[in-house]
Amino acid sequence: MEGLKVSKLNLTIYIHPSKSNQVSQAVLRELSSMLFTYSEIADGVVLAYDINSLDTCAKILPGVFPYVGVKLKVNFLLFSPKPNTLLEGKVVKITQEFIHVVVLGFSAAVIAEKDIREEFVCKMKKGQEVYASRSNKRHVIKVGTMIRFSVKSFDEEILHVYGSLIPDHTGSIYWLDKNLEVVSRTGRSEKKRRIEPERIILEQDTVDGELSNLDISQKRTNSKKQKHRQES
Repeated sequence: MEGLKVSKLNLTIYIHPSKSNQVSQAVLRELSSMLFTYSEIADGVVLAYDINSLDTCAKILPGVFPYVGVKLKVNFLLFSPKPNTLLEGKVVKITQEFIHVVVLGFSAAVIAEKDIREEFVCKMKKGQEVYASRSNKRHVIKVGTMIRFSVKSFDEEILHVYGSLIPDHTGSIYWLDKNLEVVSRTGRSEKKRRIEPERIILEQDTVDGELSNLDISQKRTNSKKQKHRQES
């Protein structure tokens, strides 16, 4: 899935003087407070972190309450969906107007009817609303379906994604992956059929050495005449 990235940053964590004897614990608490919130410094929602190095020489900042500045290098795993990137999520609700999706278990996404391609039509099936493809009856999006969709925009404040099912390569992940596999197998079979005649010709050329097409034709004619004499 797109929208995930790892970012390496050099940070300075400011710790209250009362925590100066527990620097490591204070740093971990500060980093943990960043989880599942949008960080402007990292340009993404922090999903996880890993501290590479921690400077033990903390610098005391001047002021009424002299905070301690601790420098460290951190690897952040970020959720940073950009427009036109592809995300994957689980459908949790379907109405005539919207498809509601949860991404990575924490971010809500919504796909409006206007952003769903005309191939899909909303209808009732077994007592629940689904979006079914007109061109392929097996391509159905319902509650519980894992779908792949394109990002239109991302609200960083409430971690809300606005998505789209307009591109052809979006929809039910199960159907898309299976369909691509079938297309891939078909393509390989057609390629094999196209290659086989050439392979046979090459083998014939290898066996017959440098025989010309005229020589090969003459041999076939002589063989047919000999067979006809034997039958007579």
